[in-house]
Amino acid sequence: PGDQEAGELGLAAVPGRQAAFRQGLEAAVHYARAVGCPRIHVMAGRVPLGTERAAVAAEMETTFIENLRYTADVLSQEDMIGLLEPINNRITDPHYYLNTPHQAAAILEKVGRPNLKLQLDLFHCQIMDGNLSHNLETYFPLIGHIQIAQVPGRHEPDSPGELNFPYIFELLESLGYTGYVGCEYAPKGDTLEGLGWLRSYWESRGLQHGGTSKAAK
Repeated sequence: PGDQEAGELGLAAVPGRQAAFRQGLEAAVHYARAVGCPRIHVMAGRVPLGTERAAVAAEMETTFIENLRYTADVLSQEDMIGLLEPINNRITDPHYYLNTPHQAAAILEKVGRPNLKLQLDLFHCQIMDGNLSHNLETYFPLIGHIQIAQVPGRHEPDSPGELNFPYIFELLESLGYTGYVGCEYAPKGDTLEGLGWLRSYWESRGLQHGGTSKAAK
């Protein structure tokens, strides 16, 4: 994430911070190797304070692409995947550089490396663009990880809000998604009680708690 006390939130697209980015990537790879995690979120970072987004957009894109190509080379030696996550700039972070799946897909196309993927957080995607079914279908070949949270409260997927998660889970299944779904939400209360939505999902799929098939028992 860079120097968070100085207001940084990632360095990959921040001009002049390339050396620090490479140091951070080396540390991230070290930790990922130690815990057996094959995916690393390569955080783009914020538009530098005191500058207009439009004025630095081209330079930030150039920096991002160069750093991502470097990242892809490093991660290919580790058999790891680098992930780009768009973060909404309407509510969560007005200064974050990478905001939509469209922007991320365009960057990925320019970088052209197969071990870089899209980390699609449906909370951010809904706030910026909505149209989740179409976006999931359109960008599915690029998706390396999915994260979920209800909108607008960013709580459990069965909390009151805009998103119909049973439908979204069925859509992901129909698309053939086999990766993890990260619970990137703040529980409204107790964490275990808040996982009632998961138990309901398992039951709707004929599974017991823990995801094992009742038929297998």
